[in-house]
Order: sequence, then structure tokens, then C-alpha cells
Amino acid sequence: MTLQSTAEVRASERVGAFQHVTLAAPGVVETFRPGNFVSIGLDDGVHLARRSFWVHRVRSSSSFGATIDIVVRPGGAGSTWLAGLPVGASVDLIGPLGRPFAQPKEPVPCLLVGEGYAAASLFPLAERLVERGCPVSLLLAADTADEVIDGLDVRRSAEAVTVVTGDGSMGAQGSVAQALPGALQRSGASVVYAAGPSSTLHAVAGVSELHGAWSQVALEVNQPCGTGLCHGCIVPAVGEDAIAHRVRACAEGPVFRGDRIQWGLL
Repeated sequence: MTLQSTAEVRASERVGAFQHVTLAAPGVVETFRPGNFVSIGLDDGVHLARRSFWVHRVRSSSSFGATIDIVVRPGGAGSTWLAGLPVGASVDLIGPLGRPFAQPKEPVPCLLVGEGYAAASLFPLAERLVERGCPVSLLLAADTADEVIDGLDVRRSAEAVTVVTGDGSMGAQGSVAQALPGALQRSGASVVYAAGPSSTLHAVAGVSELHGAWSQVALEVNQPCGTGLCHGCIVPAVGEDAIAHRVRACAEGPVFRGDRIQWGLL
């Protein structure tokens, strides 16, 4: 069930290039599924539209109560405002929103591919897949070491972790497109989950199909309201009826089958 609530900032910590913000979010935690996102109103004096954020971590109980962690990349006015909020500040939050990742019924090998801060959405999924007995491998990518999202708990439970950076400052130097065929072969994955820039997701969808794997991608496009009302996040996709449709990323997504997106029209 989606709730609109006032969420309090319980902690905020700079980790590498990103700000990790912990929000008290009772009601959201209980119904969250990996792949869901939250929409936050930005009281920065600039934006009227809301902004969507991936959920990096969910805790049903902690010293702060029921909380979620989001990862913010400070850059524009809204993200800089959110990253700079002190502990105790409040934000207007709606969530959980969107269609989550579909998880396999049987414990099959899975490869999770995340680039930049969008990789945050894959960590709750990795935990859930491990709980279901799925061998999980990770391929994490970023331009620099500072932009690699980390998660020690997930790393420890993963079968293998591959890191690539554009400048070679962490792991191997390269890109997802270059590292993915080898990661797929080593993992034996039959399902690939991915989050990152559209160009990366397009590459994941294509390479996965070549290797006979099924892909799901968490698409990131601007979502002015995040609730499906404004129709401001239209994505061209082929439906189950094999007919092309224009669907809302926030309502019919943000998770789609990789082979269903019309990448050339995105």
C-alpha cells in the first residue's frame, strides 16, 4: 500500500561521491519490495515537481525504528538541498511506488548489474534473492572509485563480485558492456537484473539475450509526480500482447523486461 507521510531524517552520511540519507518511514518499510522507489517533495525554492529516489536499504527495526536509506548524488538544487538536510529535518515522502523486480520461483543463479548510484536499488534485491537460495553474483560499475556503491553485507553473501571503473581506480578498467559477457559466463546466470544509465541497460538487455538469459531493467527517467497522474515519464515498450505501447515509467515500471523496451525510441 502506498502512503504519503512526513519522514524524518535520522542520519545522513557522505560515502564517496554520494550522500546516504536514512529516513524514518513506518508504513513504507512493511510494504516495500525490491525495485520500488519513493517520491520526495523538494522544498528547495526551485522545484515544483517531486523527485524519485531508489531505496538502498530497508530496516524493519533499528535504533531509529523502521527506516529506509536512499542514495543522493548532490548536483542540482534539489539533490543538494536533500543531501544537506540535518538530522531531525522532515520531508514529504510518498512510497513505496512502482512495479518491483519479479523474482524467480526456483533458486537459479542471478547476476545483478549496477552502475553508479542507481546500483543502490539492487542491494535489497540481492538480500531477498539470497534468502530464496539463489546464487547471486554482482557486477558493479562507475566512472571512478568514489562512485561505486558498496554494501558489505551483500558483498559477503554474493558468490562473486566484479568491479569495473572507467578510470581503473577500482577493479578493472572498463565498462559494463565489456565486462558483462565474462560475468555472465562465470555466473551461469539465467536471470540478469540491472540498474543504471539507459545506455548500460540497453547493453545488458542485448548481451543477456545473446546468452539466453532473461533480463529485467530498472529504468531511470524523470518522474515529475512519481504516482502516474501527470504522464510525464512515458516510455515506449512492447506489451505482453506484442503491441507497442507508451507506458508510464513510474506506474507500469520502473522495472521492465529488457527485451520489451524500444531502446531506439527512448
